[in-house]
Amino acid sequence: MGDSVSQPSTDDVRWTRLTEKQRACLDLLLDRQTSKQIARRLDISKPTVDQRLTAARQILGAANRDEAAILYGQLKQTYDRITYDPVQVPSDPGDKPSIISDAKPAEAMVLQDSGAASVGSPSRNFWRHDHDLKARIWIMTAMLVVAVILILAGLGIAQALTRLVSG
Repeated sequence: MGDSVSQPSTDDVRWTRLTEKQRACLDLLLDRQTSKQIARRLDISKPTVDQRLTAARQILGAANRDEAAILYGQLKQTYDRITYDPVQVPSDPGDKPSIISDAKPAEAMVLQDSGAASVGSPSRNFWRHDHDLKARIWIMTAMLVVAVILILAGLGIAQALTRLVSG
């Protein structure tokens, strides 16, 4: 019985002696990756990975890499837990009382000032790519008229500047 009391403190000492870098290597070792793969993932050299794993193996008191991974996995389940409760979203929206007491839930969700939203955008579906033939002809005609107006305006400005400069 005295052994079971001292075991958690031994595990606690082992867990605190492991550095973050050793834990990073051991996490990847739990995924059954080789030293070369771990080195690539952590952007360090293979001998550095082997050195970290050997030091971690000594801290954990493991005979080989597999045993070190197993011991680390057990320690991680015990000591690497979330220290706070995760946020819980209620499954049923009826669990919370309504802010608006006299309104029904369906009415509370309706947008009251929806005048701007109902008008829509001025160009509506102009930018879509699947117009029918009649709409394409109107669009091309409008573009042609705008191009002609721009060319005529440019020529008018050029003529006015020429008269102004020549006197």
